[in-house]
Amino acid sequence: MRYKTNLTYVEHSRNPTEFKRRRLETGICKPSILLGLPEDHILTLPGCFPLDIMHLPALNIPDLFIPLWRGTFECDKADNKVSWGWAVLQGDAWKEHGSQVANATPYFPGSFDRPPRNPAEKISSGYKAWEFLLYFYGLGPCLFFKLLPDIYWEHYCKLVCGMRILMQEEIHPRELEEAHTKLTEFSTEFEELYVQQRAERIHFVRPSIHTPSHLAPETERIGPGIIYSQWAIERTIGNLGEEIKQHSNPFSNLAQRGLRRCQVNTLKAMLPDIEPLEDTLPRGSKDLGQSYALLRAVDKVARPIGEVEQAAFEKYFETQNIYMDIRNVIRWARLRLPNRQVARSRWKEEQKRGGTLRCSCNIKVRVFKMFSAAD
Repeated sequence: MRYKTNLTYVEHSRNPTEFKRRRLETGICKPSILLGLPEDHILTLPGCFPLDIMHLPALNIPDLFIPLWRGTFECDKADNKVSWGWAVLQGDAWKEHGSQVANATPYFPGSFDRPPRNPAEKISSGYKAWEFLLYFYGLGPCLFFKLLPDIYWEHYCKLVCGMRILMQEEIHPRELEEAHTKLTEFSTEFEELYVQQRAERIHFVRPSIHTPSHLAPETERIGPGIIYSQWAIERTIGNLGEEIKQHSNPFSNLAQRGLRRCQVNTLKAMLPDIEPLEDTLPRGSKDLGQSYALLRAVDKVARPIGEVEQAAFEKYFETQNIYMDIRNVIRWARLRLPNRQVARSRWKEEQKRGGTLRCSCNIKVRVFKMFSAAD
């Protein structure tokens, strides 16, 4: 309502001088093109412009902290980098840290897409938002432990904790409250730890420091940010760019490619059967039902199993009330799961070379130890 009131206030300016004054006063210079959409189809203005959970955590925040920790951030003449207790990623420490990031590549499942490259070598040459995300919020808490002083590491972990929660597709109210608490503490403590009430360090406090404290309220207002973030539009821009064939006139060509895609999508929406069904299973696979499928390679003959495998079969059959004695099996290399990820057997995986070969999935194992009264 305030936006509409201010817009009317600007539109009723009597002369150019009054218009300039009212524009400066309200921050509004003209009606938005989005006002042409039905109000019941959008979140109204300016509420239809939510925070972006892609660029903020994946680019803006690392772009502040990495230079601070490397000691390459702009330093005022009245300040001294020697007093920067957080500037620990320098010299050999930065190179070793970069090698640790690169060496983690084999442990990122293929479903994680592109793993982060060595930041000591590649961070200034097209380091992608997705790489920053995996590096800064995935590997960071481990690799920065005992490298950063504890007080700075704990402050950084509050940011990671809050962001990890807010990047989920489903967020419990209790988690949302925790994320808001962590990110608010992160914003407040940044000034205490890094700025330290020194005027020459005021340029440390970028908008990316205080914006995270607004993410939780935005999530409560319109839902998890990952659902409406800019990842989708960025990918669409990339796809359309890949389709450009006429490089002598790329912008007209791009407009035509976008128009054709809209036309095709409209036809698919009107006539869903116009697109043939995709053959999702490769040749030689075996459909197990309920979206499970065995994928090759496969044994040509049945082979005997060991005692451990025999015990596992017996335990499973017991839970299913099945009475069967299995001594020989035909092994399959891979199993496709309902979520489209592929689990791989040790039989074939251990035959592959090491190095940078990436695992297909990670498994979390929880071990519960039973304590006796004496313990």
